Amino acid sequence: MPKKKKINKKTYWVQGFILIIIGMLCYLGYEWWNTSFRSFKFYDEFGIEIPNRYNIHGIDVSRYQSNIQWKLVKDMKVDDIQLHFAFIKATEGVGNQDKFFNRNWSRAKDAGVVRGAYHFFLPSKSGKQQAENFIRTVEILPGDLPPVLDVEVTNRQSSKIIRERVKEWLETVENYYGITPILYTNIDFYNRHLGDDFDEYPLWIAHYKQKERPRIHRNWHFWQHSEEGLVNGIAGQVDFNVFNGDSADFKKILVH
Repeated sequence: MPKKKKINKKTYWVQGFILIIIGMLCYLGYEWWNTSFRSFKFYDEFGIEIPNRYNIHGIDVSRYQSNIQWKLVKDMKVDDIQLHFAFIKATEGVGNQDKFFNRNWSRAKDAGVVRGAYHFFLPSKSGKQQAENFIRTVEILPGDLPPVLDVEVTNRQSSKIIRERVKEWLETVENYYGITPILYTNIDFYNRHLGDDFDEYPLWIAHYKQKERPRIHRNWHFWQHSEEGLVNGIAGQVDFNVFNGDSADFKKILVH
């Protein structure tokens, strides 16, 4: 019978050491990939996943968030995520103002949060009269975001009527402020009712549970990616957004 070959103990140690090194390199490689290439990362403090390929983050609020402690909002920072901007509801329809708008509008600015005002659009009402309601309510200053029109309900109006009245609001507001407004809506509403008629306007699009970007054919500036975020200084959940660009791009979109 042939003799069994003896394996040097030193060989065992070397092989074991090599396996440990390979395991560590695999782990470090996974962590690097997870940090660098994974589209979303979950943050316990914010209660949601946040897309990590964008540098400028923000929220949008209305009376449903009640009394907001804006300094706490501004001061909250987790890793490299900090909230830079907030869209604030100002008006709805032809005569309604959000009861917390004036408070939010002034205190957000005092806290150093870049602010933007939006109007909730009712397609059953005159676009011009709704624009006048917004104009009576909102004073826009240098450093603010452009005015926003939130279009997401039909009120049983046809797509043709919706487009006509939306255009009326946008043109009235742009003529008054001298600023091209931002259009807010969701993917389905944009495709069903607005089509290509508003492709020249900056777009703020709502599309949840996406891991890369909103699935829309045109360019966009803001993406509302979650409606379930948590923020210091706000009781309850709040919508989270990202800006599609760097700090230089963000400055360009602000009112000058």
